[in-house]
Amino acid sequence: MVEENITRIEQNGKEFILIGTAHVSKNSAEQVKEVIEAEQPDAVCIELDKQRYQSIMDGNKWKEMDIFKVIKEKKASLLLMNLAISSFQKRMAKQFGIEAGQEMIQGIESAKESGAKLVLADRNIQITFARIWSGVGFKGKMMLLTQVVAGIFSKDSISEEDLEKMKSQDSINAVLSEFTQSFPKLKKPLIDERDQYLAQKIKDAPGKKIVAVLGAAHIPGIKEEIKKEHDLKALNQIPPKSKIPKIIGWTIPMLIIALIAYTFIANPAAGQQQIVSWLLWNGGFSALGVAIGLGHPLAIITAFVAAPITSLNPLIAAGWFAGFVQAFVKRPQVSDFESLTEDVFSVKGFWRNKVTRVLLIVVLANLGSTLGTIIAGTDVIRLFIENL
Repeated sequence: MVEENITRIEQNGKEFILIGTAHVSKNSAEQVKEVIEAEQPDAVCIELDKQRYQSIMDGNKWKEMDIFKVIKEKKASLLLMNLAISSFQKRMAKQFGIEAGQEMIQGIESAKESGAKLVLADRNIQITFARIWSGVGFKGKMMLLTQVVAGIFSKDSISEEDLEKMKSQDSINAVLSEFTQSFPKLKKPLIDERDQYLAQKIKDAPGKKIVAVLGAAHIPGIKEEIKKEHDLKALNQIPPKSKIPKIIGWTIPMLIIALIAYTFIANPAAGQQQIVSWLLWNGGFSALGVAIGLGHPLAIITAFVAAPITSLNPLIAAGWFAGFVQAFVKRPQVSDFESLTEDVFSVKGFWRNKVTRVLLIVVLANLGSTLGTIIAGTDVIRLFIENL
């Protein structure tokens, strides 16, 4: 048996066999099968959480999605990011004629065939994203969304040699690699914490011989972290939201309203100009976002009307209203959910599919409204100063 990419650790009477894989490598899948058959372990740990495991095992999961519920629960951006990462991974897998995550599928199948206990060892991806999200400010959030969505547009192909180099990354790390260079502290939730989580789950797996199927990026960290004890409950906690954004979120609208009211009293014509500026910039950019997402005319109008109002209330967003209208007027069909995994391969597919189009409209309308708020707010302040 070839020992390349295999790390063996003996600790506290247990043997841990770590297989470092590339998530779109055919060779990795073959090696997983070979190792499990040869070793006959008591347990097989795979780098998946329950959500991603169900995604692999249940190809029909998209048919059960309630797009209205996604918007209502404020998960449009998260779902769009998940789809973009899926697109990145599957595009590479398609290039080499293999199935994305084949080594994880092989681990599941081989565990079943050998009678080993299957352990889902990774942290829930939503918790990982939530901990990443809390570690960046507004600028970072915009950069993150931009980079992840930009991955959809990439048409670059890679060589087998480059693919093997990607064994130093996993699918999430690969998409966010440039972003983590700009924000080094995000290495902690993205890699370090997951190393700790994976190490503890592997260590807690039942039996004396454990095989773990992992993205090779995690192997060095797990070799160190498996020697320590880690609190899984603490690693699963979503950081409490800071009160500062909420305070700012309410302070800015109150300040805008106060400035317009004062200016209107001092100079009604200037006050009217402020109101027009607020309505046009806010509504215009939000409507433009929906138009870029190829939204229905009613969704575009909705964004234009809603944005100036929602920008004064941090609890609601123009994208939600535009998304609801788009989903209602152009309700996604079963065929859209069925073709979702294929449509995310291309830019055209993202815009053509009614599900992803709704998600894009929610995100783009909110981004447009944010940009409009900045420009309109600056104009309101300018007019206020001119009329002091």
